[in-house]
Amino acid sequence: MAALHELNLADALAALRSGDTSSRALTEAYLERIAAHDGVLHAYLHVAADRALAAADAADKQLAEKGEHAPLLGLPIAIKDVLTVAGMPATAGSRILEPFVPTYNATTVQRLLDAGCVILGKTNTDEFAMGSSTENSAFGPTRNAWDRQRVPGGSSGGSAAAVAGGLAPVALGTDTGGSVRQPAAFSGVSGLKPTYGRVSRYGLIAFGSSLDCVGVLGYSVADVASVFGVMAGHDPKDATTSQQSLPPIRLNGSSSLKGKKIGVPKEYFIEGLSAEVDAAVRAAINALLAQGAEAVEISLPHTEYALPVYYIIAPAEASANLARFDGVRYGYRADEADSMDMFTHTRGEGFGPEVTRRIMIGTYALSAGYFEAYYGQAQKVRTLIRQDFERVFETVDLIAAPATPSTAFKLGAHSDDPLEMYLQDVFTLPASLAGVPGISVPCGFDGEGLPIGLQLIAPHFAEDELLAAAHSYQLDSDWHTRRPAL
Repeated sequence: MAALHELNLADALAALRSGDTSSRALTEAYLERIAAHDGVLHAYLHVAADRALAAADAADKQLAEKGEHAPLLGLPIAIKDVLTVAGMPATAGSRILEPFVPTYNATTVQRLLDAGCVILGKTNTDEFAMGSSTENSAFGPTRNAWDRQRVPGGSSGGSAAAVAGGLAPVALGTDTGGSVRQPAAFSGVSGLKPTYGRVSRYGLIAFGSSLDCVGVLGYSVADVASVFGVMAGHDPKDATTSQQSLPPIRLNGSSSLKGKKIGVPKEYFIEGLSAEVDAAVRAAINALLAQGAEAVEISLPHTEYALPVYYIIAPAEASANLARFDGVRYGYRADEADSMDMFTHTRGEGFGPEVTRRIMIGTYALSAGYFEAYYGQAQKVRTLIRQDFERVFETVDLIAAPATPSTAFKLGAHSDDPLEMYLQDVFTLPASLAGVPGISVPCGFDGEGLPIGLQLIAPHFAEDELLAAAHSYQLDSDWHTRRPAL
């Protein structure tokens, strides 16, 4: 049997059920990896070792009993630190929430606990999930497991680095404009952003409420699908969740995409796309064609407006959502006698520069006299972007495109250039604005040994088709099986 931290989810669960290993042994293996390597990677903000071992022991007692077991019983998992776990710190990567310990579980977390998962800890994130590199965390950056001088992507960079480095078998992330798919591409793992409304946002510390999605990162599509199937579905605590049921996710053992039409958008293969990324993604598309799919050139004409539209809508929603962090009820509070000074200093000291920048942009976009010119117009263009996808999906089953314009960049490379940083999400933003599901899967490496991601996009609520196609690709490729040397 392979080293415990190298087992895929199916093999790990089979070993747990057969008695070839125990949840405690599996959990200890990951805790040992964390102790050995997280000092450099900084994938975690909080490691709940004692709690995880106690949960693993409880899982082992259940596994020793005959009968049906919860589907993920005994499986360790990591949680991005924007989702609440009762009794664990929830900082959202920000000093303003550093003292906050929630008393309740996010719905996604609760469903994973009900399924038998063991929580290893909370992973690092750009502050309030605002970033593309995990350099904006108030608690220090996360490093890429493939090259410690480079970023892992963001904002779910901690989760991506944890999975890539073997510090967790699977991890939850969130995707507002690409924050699961982009770090998945940079870190050489598989990352799913579901349809908006497919997964509950209850217990998620909000960034952009009309965009935020809870997603999953794992080595393989099969690993991602196992976790996604447990956490998806309607939640009465979140009015935005759909009541549309999740179709059965069937990942076949044979790779065939016969009859599937794959749209290749010309707007994603443009100047600025790395030649190595272009070549790897086109090779991946050819591999899909070899499995029986048909390629169709398509156009998503409003793609060029996705970046400015997103950076009006998301900051506007952020400015409203983050207004609640004022030092009055919970979190950080500046030591000022005067209430107005306390409020001003709390927010000034508690928020980092990128969050402050976006709050200011969003407040301006929502202000009297500018609302319709900026936020209102952005919403109209967002509708056009969504309609682009709806029109294209009348003729194709899936869309294939790059996940990112380049491979992982060096730490600090774009820290002084916000626009250049924002451009890192140029290929993931349109699907987020449209609310459609997307996944990034490894499809090669560049000349420096850095991973490249293929992005597949599906119609609303077609995660079953999306996962099946991505899994089919992985049956005939081994990119997702390669792991960095730590």
